[in-house]
Parts: sequence; structure tokens; C-alpha cells
Amino acid sequence: MMNSTEPQVASATDTQRPPRQYLPEDFHVTDWASLEPFFGELRGRNITSGEELERWLLDRSELEAALSEDLAWRYIRMTCDTQDEQRAANFQFFVSEIEPNVAPYDHALNEKMMGSDFLPELDSQKYRVFLRSVRQALEIYRVENIPLKTEISTKQQQYAAIAGAMTVTLDGEEMTLPRAADRLKSPDRTIREEAYRLIQARRLRDSEALDKLFTELVTLRHSMALNAGFANFRDYMFAALGRFDYTPQDCFDFHKAIRETVVPLIDDLDLERRQDLALAELRPWDLDVDVSGKAPLRPFETGEELLEKTITVFQNLDSYLGDCLRTMRQMGQLDLESRKGKAPGGYNYPLDETGVPFIFMNATSSLRDVVTMLHEGGHAVHSFLTRNLPLGADKHPPSEVAELASMSMELMSMDHWDVFFTNPDDLRRAKKTHLESVLETFPWVATIDKFQHWVYENPQHTEAERHQRWTAIFDEFNQRTVSWKGLEGFKPYLWQKQLHLYEVPFYYIEYAMAQLGAIAVWRNYRQNPQEGLAAYKRALALGYTAPIGEIYAAAGIRFDFSTDYLRTLADFVREEMAKL
Repeated sequence: MMNSTEPQVASATDTQRPPRQYLPEDFHVTDWASLEPFFGELRGRNITSGEELERWLLDRSELEAALSEDLAWRYIRMTCDTQDEQRAANFQFFVSEIEPNVAPYDHALNEKMMGSDFLPELDSQKYRVFLRSVRQALEIYRVENIPLKTEISTKQQQYAAIAGAMTVTLDGEEMTLPRAADRLKSPDRTIREEAYRLIQARRLRDSEALDKLFTELVTLRHSMALNAGFANFRDYMFAALGRFDYTPQDCFDFHKAIRETVVPLIDDLDLERRQDLALAELRPWDLDVDVSGKAPLRPFETGEELLEKTITVFQNLDSYLGDCLRTMRQMGQLDLESRKGKAPGGYNYPLDETGVPFIFMNATSSLRDVVTMLHEGGHAVHSFLTRNLPLGADKHPPSEVAELASMSMELMSMDHWDVFFTNPDDLRRAKKTHLESVLETFPWVATIDKFQHWVYENPQHTEAERHQRWTAIFDEFNQRTVSWKGLEGFKPYLWQKQLHLYEVPFYYIEYAMAQLGAIAVWRNYRQNPQEGLAAYKRALALGYTAPIGEIYAAAGIRFDFSTDYLRTLADFVREEMAKL
């Protein structure tokens, strides 16, 4: 049996792409004709030993990394300017002309590898997680799903285009919805209400189009699941996402645990908020304002200032973390400020060949932007820590691990938030606000996840049934002490702002699982900062070379979302809030 070696963590200051071993150095993806010879060579190569099989596997991974990075840049450029038709066309070309041709080869290469007489000679420990995923991919592959995936990818683009074009006009200024949402933090209740109503009314204008788009996506996704032999798209996605470590029933149990432990805590916080604001009733536009009556926190003015201060925070935590962001800045791998035409949201996009990711977000000078930058920065550090792993698949752990990286960074970095908030009162406000949002993560994630289960368990539902079910689930977990009088027309459509439902279905419960893990990482860091941070980095450096439970154990925590564990960690957060 071939022996594995422990991968060394890569330098965070290296800006060069590692030299290629298989593809020509000057190779770029232009069309399928230029790509197919490489796939054909891999499919036809004669393999006569375990060493040759491993070399074949590394060559295949190099080809896949080049393709992945090419697609990444097409997506990044498109989301940076959704109004540029050429950028959208470049992305669409890959989706419609490259991916459908790759899929059959991908399946054939999986069959070749798993059928090789020399497979037992591969290091079973080193490749155990990878081979498990390949077996799963072989089981769910269906050639008839290739055109469906292309159609789904095309339709998913429509969501970003619709949402990215949404603007409102306040005080004579046209602005994006994220920028308008900053006014929900204004001490002036009239300003908050005006902004809230305008934002919701603007969303409502496109609600029919977004409903229709979602219905089309549900129908296509259900057909894909049936083709693959699954009862519904939920079961298909659990297999496609490689959810080997938990089941739908575990998700339902987690929803119940959240409802029993966290939702009452949020109810208490909302009651305190209403009393602190001296309001007869709490309204949806009262939930983001600071109860002190002070103006919203403005921790930075420009994207460059946000980046510079985040680098300082990371440097104060650990020099390696600071180097990661400095390298990204040097390479121009960030687009941070909100502007018209940008797609909504934020992401860290790994670049598999270069190993230096790209951060995209819509900053508007708010505390939420600081947290988003820290969050995506955590993902970025994860990319750096795994860039030396031999297989591309090793660099892409499941979301339960990926989000642990980002959410833990939010919490551990709080000890250094004085970089953003030099006034002690502002610092306390920022920390308290963020810890409230940590608790609020759980009910919202449970809402979105429970909704998705219902949607795909009942794929023939009508839009009216969808709205009714959404409203019932929303009321079960959210804003139970808030008055929606006169706003009832907005509530059935609140789910449409969640891009995950359109673009990455079923990728959401991981946020709550990882949030729980992040609180545990933070608790360890509180007790021993040096060891807590070292364990965090050790866990991330594993990438996806170990199962989720082992990665969590490496971080010194448990992959556990039981009621008792949730209650223990939620109580820890409340205790930390009380100290502020």
C-alpha cells in the first residue's frame, strides 16, 4: 500500500500559480474542441500500477482545477456587473457548451478509477473521503439529467439579474436595497418605516416573476430527482451534497431543538427591545435599530478602509491570517463596495489552481458589512490553508466545515474589534448586536430549511399553498412578538430574498450547524486563545481529507446539534452578552 504524507500548509504570501504537470502552461479554456483531447487521453490511458493510477488521478485533478478556475472567473465577472451582457454570455457559454460535454467524461473517468485493478493500492486512509464521494456520484449520475442541469443553471442566473436590478429612491437618491437597508438602523422611526416599506414594495413588484421562476426550478429539480431514482429532490440533494453524516430526520430534530431553546431567547430579546425603545408594539422596522437611540455604527467609510482594518484585525489574531488578506489585496482579488448592477450578497470564491480566492460583497459602511468581511475572510483563510492539498476535491469540504471556518472567525476576531470601534461604548454595542445576530441565525436557518423540505416533498404545490406554508413556518420561528398589522401582503414573499433557495438549494441548514460549532470554537478560544486558534487552523488545514466529525474533533469541538448541546452553547452566548 502506498504511504500518505502530511501536506504542508502553504505560504500565505505566494502569488504564483503552482507549475502544471499535465496541462500546457499556456493552456486556456476557449471551447470544447480544445478541452476534449485531455479528457480523451485520461479516459484512454493505460494504467499498469498503483503509482500510475495516482499520477492519473493527479492529472485529472489538475484538469478539473483549471476548468473550475475558468468557471469561477466567469461567474465572478458576471456578478460584479450583472448588466454586462458579454459577461453573462461568457458564463452562459461555459454552462451550456462546456459543462454538458464534461459530464459524460466525468462519469466515465469515475467508472475507470473505481474499476481499476490497482485501486486497492491507493492509500485507503488518504483517499477514503474522496473515494466515498466518487461512489456516491456514480450512483446518482444519469445522462438524461445533463440537459436539465444546464437548463437549471441558466434559470438560476435570472435570479441574480432580477435581484441585482432592484433599487429604491430615498431623498432623491437611487440606491441598492442593501444600501437602503442601512436606514433600518436609523434612530428616527419614521425614516426606518419609510425605508422598510419602500424595500418591501420594491421586492413585491418582482414577486410574481420570482414566484414563476421558482416554480420552474422546483419542477426541473423534481424531474432530475425522479430520473436518478429518488422520491423527491430533497433526497437527491442529500446524496448529491454528500450528506453522509446526518439525515433529514436529524434536520427536523434540529428545527425542534431550535424552536425549544433559541426561539424563546429571541422572544425575550425582542421584549427587552420593545421596552428599551419605549414602544407600545414592536414593528418589523424596529428590529435593527440600536436601542440606545444613538446613530448607526459606521465602522468604515470606504471599501479600502474596510479591507485595511480587517487586515489589521487578522494580523492581531495571527500573522498568517493577515498575510492571506494582504496577498489577496496585492492580486486584486476583492470587490467590496455596493453599487448598482452588482449581484446581491457576498461570497468567497475559491480558485483551485491559483489557491488565492476572490471575495465579493456589497459593503455600505455598516456593522453587518464588517461581519460579512470577517466571515468571507474566514473562508479565504480556509482556501489558503488547503491550497497545497494534492486533489482539488480535498480543497472543498462540505458546508458544515466551510461555514465553521467563517463563523468562527467572526467570533474569535471580536477581541480585536477596537480597530473598527475605538469608542468603548461603540465596541460594546457592536459586540452585543453581533451576538444577538448569532442567536438569530438559528431561527432563520430553521425557517428556510423547513420550508425547503416542504417545497420539495410537495413539488406539485400551488403558489398560494407555498405562500401559506411559508407564512406558517415563518410565524413558528420568527418575530413572535412583532406586529405585522397592515403589512400582511409582504410576509408571504419574504423567502424570495434568500438567494440560496434559487441558486444553491438545500445549502442552508449547514449555517446553523456551523454556527453551533463556531460558538464552541469561540468558547475554546476564550479559555485558551493560543490553543483555540491553533486547533481551528489545524482543523481547516485538513480540507476534506477526513469526515466532518473528525474535522470538528480536530478543532476541539463536537459535531452535535442535540437539544442539550444547543442549549449549553446558547446559554454561553447569553452569558457573554450579559458581560457587555
